[in-house]
Amino acid sequence: MLERYEIEAFLTLAEELHFGRTAERLRVTTGRISHVVRRLERRIGAPLFERTSRVVRLTPIGERLAGEMRPLVAGIEDAVRRAVDAGRGRTGELRVAYVGESTAPALLRAVARFTERHPDCEVHVHEAPLATTRSSLVDGTIDVLIASYPFDGMANGPALLHERRLLAVAAGHPLAGEESVSLEVLGDHPVIQYPAVTSTAFKQDRTPERTPAGRPVPKGPAGGSFSEMLALVALGRGVLPVGEQTRHYHARPDLAYVPIHDAPPIRRGPVWLPGNTTTRVREFVRAAVDANPSPAA
Repeated sequence: MLERYEIEAFLTLAEELHFGRTAERLRVTTGRISHVVRRLERRIGAPLFERTSRVVRLTPIGERLAGEMRPLVAGIEDAVRRAVDAGRGRTGELRVAYVGESTAPALLRAVARFTERHPDCEVHVHEAPLATTRSSLVDGTIDVLIASYPFDGMANGPALLHERRLLAVAAGHPLAGEESVSLEVLGDHPVIQYPAVTSTAFKQDRTPERTPAGRPVPKGPAGGSFSEMLALVALGRGVLPVGEQTRHYHARPDLAYVPIHDAPPIRRGPVWLPGNTTTRVREFVRAAVDANPSPAA
């Protein structure tokens, strides 16, 4: 078997056809290059180069050896590069998901940008049911989720989306005709609840237990999914703070959406398990931010 330095010296000299330039490229002496070439020729049993005081040329055997060796060396280098990329987490598979239709466009833009940068990494896209978002991140079924903040116990990337908060009410509800409402109205009406498995911090943000003035917020029934929660609103079982995109993706004649004028915006972006902060995940978050420029909230 040839040593790597022998292969490198032979192919470099076959390209340069000059001992001095070859030695300079490989940062060795010309004597070292001459020694390596003579050793190769002894092993092969035939000259690989014709050399005079003025010219260096490949012999037919040397030409053939160089032609056959170049693609093999390139293949080895490609294999090593792929192994390095896999070790750094840039290849392989990445499982990403979104919660709700309003986050899907941001996720798909992120996937397109990431795939453009890392074509050797296969990306699987899923819609995550509200009730299994946390468990899917914990068990590794999903690597990155585009969801609403806060999401306690998880690493959160920069927010990609900012939305005004609205109050979803039944079409015949007394608040349905209001131009806007305050968060204080939550103390006057039952608030539909998220599933028990939903992040505690998220529920405190969306369906707080008290109004800004400290009044208790009455709890309405819980839904198993976001669509089910809206159905409970339409039935008059309670009201529900939602993001502005909800009225675009869930426009229904039995629902009304009223702006909440004193509520902070809803923020949505990448969420992932801290222990799963691989290079793939970091690169996907970077691609998501680049593909979804968002103004400051």
